[in-house]
Formats: sequence, C-alpha cells, structure tokens
Amino acid sequence: VQLQASGGGLVQPGGSLRLSCAASGSIFSIDAMGWYRQAPGKQRDLVATITSSSYTNYADSVKGRFTISRDNAKNTVYLQMNSLKPEDTAVYYCNAEKVRVIKGAPWRDYWGQGTLVTVSS
Repeated sequence: VQLQASGGGLVQPGGSLRLSCAASGSIFSIDAMGWYRQAPGKQRDLVATITSSSYTNYADSVKGRFTISRDNAKNTVYLQMNSLKPEDTAVYYCNAEKVRVIKGAPWRDYWGQGTLVTVSS
C-alpha cells in the first residue's frame, strides 16, 4: 500500500490550495484518512481526519478554513485549504489508518511522503 500526496506549493496569505492523497495497492478497507503537518523544528500535528462514514475532526487552528473530504471508491482524501496564513506553512502528510489488505487481516497505518505548503507574500 502506498500513499501519494500532491497539491502543495507556494501561496500568498489569504489564498487557497487543495491537497490530494491517493492510496494505492491491494486494499480491502481503510478506517480513517487524514492530514497532519510538521513545521520546521516542531512536532507533527493533526490537521484533520475523516472516517469511512464521513465523520470529521479538525484541529482548532484550521476550523472554518480547511475542509477535509474523501472518496471511498478511489481511496482518496482531499484537504481544501482556504484563508491560508503564514503559520500554516509546513510539510503536510497524509495518513491512512487501520488499513486492511483483505477481510479479517491485521490492520496497519500508512503515511504518505509529504507535500510542502508555503504561505508567504
């Protein structure tokens, strides 16, 4: 199973970006998918997660600005980021939680390679 993230880049404050992350390989089910971010010199923090039944959870710092969504048929998660601020600058990592490759198999978590988001004028 591999996660491929895309959509990062340089954007001015107040601008928007949309991140995508597709999980590929032999996949039976994925419990939750999400986005985390890590700024230079800081720990990796939760941004947003979404379950297979579309229950969402957001970090307080992004509520009202970011929207997470998911296409279960494509095993893809999206993060629409609006009203971006310089403090949103970080490497964004996607995560697939409790992935099973066949029914009843043990699950494990997977991480994507990260995509850099830079918010600067």
